[in-house]
Amino acid sequence: MDIRSIQKLLTILVMFLNIGFGFSQTNDLIQADKDFDRFAYIDARDIYLKVVEDGYGSAEIYKKLGDTYYWNSEYDNASKWYLRLVEQFPEQTTPEYYLRAAQSLKTQSDYLRSDQMMEQYTIVAGDNLISKNFKKNKEYLSEIAFQSKKYELVKTNISSATSDFGSAYYNGNIVFASADGTVGENRDLWTDQPYLDLFVATRDSLGQLSEKEPLSDKINTKYHESSAVFTQDGEVIYFTRNNYAQGDRKPGRDKQRTVRLKLYTSTKDSLGNWTDAVELPFNSQEYSTAHPALSVDEKRLYFSSDMPGSYGMSDLWYVNISQDGTYGLPINLGADVNTETRESFPFISRNGNLYFSTDGRPGLGGYDIFSAPISELGDIGAIVNVGSPANSNQDDFNLIIEEDLNLGYVSSNRDGQQGSSDDDIYRIQFYNCSIDIAGVVVDSETDKPIAGATVMLLDENNKQIAEQIASDKGAFSFPERDCETQYTVRALKDDFETNEVLFTTPSETGKLSLKIPLTYDKPCPPDDLGCQLKLPIIYFDFDKSSIRPDAQKIIAQVLTAMKLYPDWKILIGSHTDARGNDLYNEKLSGRRADATKNWLIQNGIDPSRLRSKGYGEYKISEVNECENGVECSEEKHQENRRSTFIRIKN
Repeated sequence: MDIRSIQKLLTILVMFLNIGFGFSQTNDLIQADKDFDRFAYIDARDIYLKVVEDGYGSAEIYKKLGDTYYWNSEYDNASKWYLRLVEQFPEQTTPEYYLRAAQSLKTQSDYLRSDQMMEQYTIVAGDNLISKNFKKNKEYLSEIAFQSKKYELVKTNISSATSDFGSAYYNGNIVFASADGTVGENRDLWTDQPYLDLFVATRDSLGQLSEKEPLSDKINTKYHESSAVFTQDGEVIYFTRNNYAQGDRKPGRDKQRTVRLKLYTSTKDSLGNWTDAVELPFNSQEYSTAHPALSVDEKRLYFSSDMPGSYGMSDLWYVNISQDGTYGLPINLGADVNTETRESFPFISRNGNLYFSTDGRPGLGGYDIFSAPISELGDIGAIVNVGSPANSNQDDFNLIIEEDLNLGYVSSNRDGQQGSSDDDIYRIQFYNCSIDIAGVVVDSETDKPIAGATVMLLDENNKQIAEQIASDKGAFSFPERDCETQYTVRALKDDFETNEVLFTTPSETGKLSLKIPLTYDKPCPPDDLGCQLKLPIIYFDFDKSSIRPDAQKIIAQVLTAMKLYPDWKILIGSHTDARGNDLYNEKLSGRRADATKNWLIQNGIDPSRLRSKGYGEYKISEVNECENGVECSEEKHQENRRSTFIRIKN
């Protein structure tokens, strides 16, 4: 056999091998895509990794590989595949993948590259809600640092090796979701963990949790139950469950064979036992409703959903609850709250503040927790990131808090390596820290107190939060203000220039003393050009009439004004201190006035517009007490060696 025949045989053999490989690869990808579409992310991931290891990669595979990690909150690995996608297939990288890459990089505290990905996202996605929030909050790290408060955050004793999250207050205890010790043997294909049930944990006087037990077999099933909320009397529960009804063998599915989430409610019977759960009427087979929260008056039920009308993957909505127990139509909280990604886990505190989690706003990474006040009419106020340590560079969500007690609980996967499989519940104890702000308003010249000044306290957004009138001794006080918080104290009074002091309160309980000096703002005479232009005084050296360099800069402002107003004429008046005899000082002041006049002429002012006069020491009393025979410092004498500028008609 010749060499050409051998080469031909080898070529044919390689072709057959490649064909075999291609068939095998294609079959693997078909199976992987099937697993991915039914949310069996762990199974799909194993196949995709094998395909990539065999030397085949594509934009679609990198997207799905990243997603199998991203949707399980394993962000380190997710970023690896998203970056490979961006680098190798930029033309096939759609906006959401720049966003997911940015979020994943944040979890590694790589905020520089994350922001670069967000800049690219804004270009590709256009001017949508997420882009607007990013452009508006490019200094988000500084703002988050400012919002961060000093408090203790400790993992609770009920945390297990599986997922534990979604706390709710219930009769003095805490109800939460866990995959540890649940009903049934099936596992969730998404996480490869057991299905979740609701448990009750005993809470002691310090907020410590222990002795968990299942909530009720009327509530828990062999599928997921999580995220509950209770009425204040503990008689009614709203909770999240898979699309499943008691007695059904399998959960329901939508047209894409996806198992959705639904909201259910149950009430206690006369014996205090939970009754069979009832599905809420605004649920659907085609979208999810989850994570319920009640308003303070329990007339409004908030929840998360991707129902039609949503801005993104899940939005915050609410329904009104009528007195007869019926529900109104779902209402979206709007674009001021929701984004194109995920808003979830709402909670309404007894003080009327909304807390929720989202990955659609600038944050530290993954889900971040945000808060906003809710008015009596239900309007949502300014939304702020609650800062660290409640937020971390991982997923942080489902903050519940008793603000009067400075105590709450938050769910997070910050300590784990397996993403959402490592969700745990943390206890938050805020330090009871307050600062008494007190001070005095004084005259800047005399340092004497100014009575009756209006004193205002403003927050970090320059919004007035308190106001009072200074006492007869100029005193004011704003007690029990927040520690580690930026405030401004502003003081104003007629005939004085307004002044303010910006400061940040200390980190420990105590007092903060301030002095607010106000400068007397005497009205300018209509002809006093120096006063009207707020010119500094032009000074001369002792026994000299030459124009000093610092004086030239001041006279230059007079020059500019006279060029702008060619009809102006001025009288230059110069003065001396009391040292030397009166006649000599009168001549010296005349030379000083002439020197000032000549400077203006040399710089283009017509001589006919200028007059000069020396006053010697005759007007010292208008400035200070340093007349003949009075001992004064050099600084005091200097005040009298000056020039003035008076507008004249002829």
